Amino acid sequence: MHLKRVYDIAPPRIKQYLDAELNHVLKMIRPGDVVIELGCGYGRILPKLAEKAGWAIGIDTSAPSLELAQQTLRMVQNCSLAQMDAAKLFFHDQVFDALICIQNGISAFHVDQRTLVSESVRVTRHGGIVLFSSYSDKLWKDRLEWFELQSKTGLLGEIDHDLTRDGVIVCKDGFTATTVNADTFRKLTVDLNADVRILEVDESSLFCEIQIRRNEDANLSRP
Repeated sequence: MHLKRVYDIAPPRIKQYLDAELNHVLKMIRPGDVVIELGCGYGRILPKLAEKAGWAIGIDTSAPSLELAQQTLRMVQNCSLAQMDAAKLFFHDQVFDALICIQNGISAFHVDQRTLVSESVRVTRHGGIVLFSSYSDKLWKDRLEWFELQSKTGLLGEIDHDLTRDGVIVCKDGFTATTVNADTFRKLTVDLNADVRILEVDESSLFCEIQIRRNEDANLSRP
């Protein structure tokens, strides 16, 4: 499948970035948490989430990706999958202890980012955490190299190097890959009743961590 091949051909620095993202997420999950991953793809990180969590749910809009994810997760008992739009979650309020949307899903989903953040906060419990990540500017050269490899292997259209710059990758077939910077994360979260922290991980990821506070007496904290 194309999506899995994207990760199989990743250069060493990109594999380091992917591992660093996952390790950071695992530090923020507590044993027994009910966790949802938005844009789970073929289930790349769900087995690791399920090892730490009490239950893990992965959603994606792609039926072929979810079919492959079922194979990836066939031995994992505490995990389930659903085909769903991340900006229109079919869950009640305050269901999850942790919501994960990493590897620039906030841009890659091509949905309204404010709606995505609002929906993510809605389904997360008081004291829970919402984790979004995008790319750090420091990963630009390695990220571009990865996309060039995808283009050369036919997984992506030809890159338009005249238009590709400043964190935005443009292909001649119209595909565009953007990012979210710290200022945009702040604007998207400024009105939330939550504690928001923005930090760089491994000089490759920019994380926006939203700890949900649903009343002024809250005294819960994450690890």
